[in-house]
Amino acid sequence: MAQLSDDCFAFNGPLLPVDDAERLIAERIVPVTGCENVSLRDAQGRVLADAIIAPVNVPPFDNSAVDGFAVRGEDLSPVADKRFAIADRVAAGHAARQPIKPGQAIRIFTGAPMPEGADTVFMQEDCRVDGDGVVVPPGLKRGANRRLAGEDMRAGAVALPAGRRLSVQHVALTAALGLTKLNVRRRVRVALFSTGDEIVEPGTALPRAALYDSNRYLLAGMFARYGAEVTDLGILSDDPQTLSRAIAEAAAGHDLVVTSGGVSAGEADYVKSAIESIGRIVFWRVAIKPGRPVAMGVISGGKIGANSGEGAAFVGLPGNPVAVFVTFVSVVRPLLLRLAGALPEPLVAMPVLATFSYKKRKGRREYVRVSLRVAADGAVEAVKYAQDGAGVLTSLTETDGVAELGEDVTEVEPGTTIGFLPYASLVG
Repeated sequence: MAQLSDDCFAFNGPLLPVDDAERLIAERIVPVTGCENVSLRDAQGRVLADAIIAPVNVPPFDNSAVDGFAVRGEDLSPVADKRFAIADRVAAGHAARQPIKPGQAIRIFTGAPMPEGADTVFMQEDCRVDGDGVVVPPGLKRGANRRLAGEDMRAGAVALPAGRRLSVQHVALTAALGLTKLNVRRRVRVALFSTGDEIVEPGTALPRAALYDSNRYLLAGMFARYGAEVTDLGILSDDPQTLSRAIAEAAAGHDLVVTSGGVSAGEADYVKSAIESIGRIVFWRVAIKPGRPVAMGVISGGKIGANSGEGAAFVGLPGNPVAVFVTFVSVVRPLLLRLAGALPEPLVAMPVLATFSYKKRKGRREYVRVSLRVAADGAVEAVKYAQDGAGVLTSLTETDGVAELGEDVTEVEPGTTIGFLPYASLVG
C-alpha cells in the first residue's frame, strides 16, 4: 500500500533533487501484498516473496573440472615425471568401481565424481599415455582441477534473498538446487494513460496539428520488462472532469496510475489539478533534465498492497518521449521496484571520456544522449547526439545510452571523465 504521511513526505520546494525523490519513495511506499507460486519457466522478472534456502550442495559431490587423469596427491613427485598405472575410466554420470590405490591413475572426464581416495586431476594435454599407464609431469599442486562438493552453494545457505528480482541466472541457480516452483509477489498492477487533444492512436487518420502516441508504447514495454501487469487505458482528452473521473476509476483496480503529458504549468495542463481534486500531489517538479515537470501523488479511494493506506500511487510524466524515458528511469523505476517488493537496484554508471563540450545548471541532474566509440589508444569515448530536444525519439534509437551529469557538474569539456548508463541497464 502507498503509505504516505501527511507531512514528512510532502515537498514544497521549487525543485526536488532526484536522490530525495528516491529516498522519499523508499521511506514511504510499502510493497503490495499477495503472493503466488510460479514455475521456473514463468519466474523470470518476478520478485521473490521468501528467501530461498539451498536444500542441497551444489555441486553435490567432489568432481573433476577437466578431462584428464585423477591421482592421489601424496603419490606425486615434486621434481620428476612419474608413471601411474591406469586402473579405471570414469565418465560424467558414472562412478568409479573401486577406491584408487597407491600408484594408480583413473581416466576421468569433466563433471565425473572423484574416485574415493583421489584428490588431484591432471589435464589430459599435460599427460603422456604409455601403454597401460600414464606419465604425468611434476609441479602440479595437490587438489588441482577438483571441484569440491558445495563449493558453489552449501546446503542451508541463503541462495537468493527475499526481494530479489529474478533474472535468467537466478532462475538457473534455483534449477541447480532442484526446485521447480518459487513463491513470488504478485505483479504490480499499472493503469496507463496518455493525455492531450493533439495525441491520436497509431493506425488512425492523422489530423492536422496531431501526433501519433508513442509514449504509451514506450511505457508499456518498460513496465513489462520490469514485471508489471499493465492495463492500457488509451488517450484522455484535455478536460479536467474527464481526467479526474478516468484516473479515479483506474485507481480503484490498480496499484499505480501513470499518465504522460499535461503536467507542466500551461493553461491546458490539467493533470495536476485533476489529481488534487481526487487525491493529493506529493511532489511536483524534479531537478532533472529532460523531465522536470514530473508529479508524484496519491489517489484517494484506490486500493493497493495491504489495502490499508491512502490509495493508489500516481505518477504524471511529461509529454515529450525522451523526457518520459528519463523520468521513468529516475522516478517510476524506483517506485515500481518498491511497490513490487524488490530490493533496490542502483544504477552504476561506467566511466567514459567525453568528446564534447557541454554546460549545465548547478543543482540539476541532466541526462545527455550519447554513443560510444573506442579511441586509437583504447579509451572508451562518448559522442553526444547532435539534437538535444526532449521530443527527438531518434536520439534514443541512434545512441547507446545516456551520460549522467550530476548536480554538482556545471561544465564538461573534451577529455572529461563522465558516467555512462547503457540503455540495456535502464530498460529492465
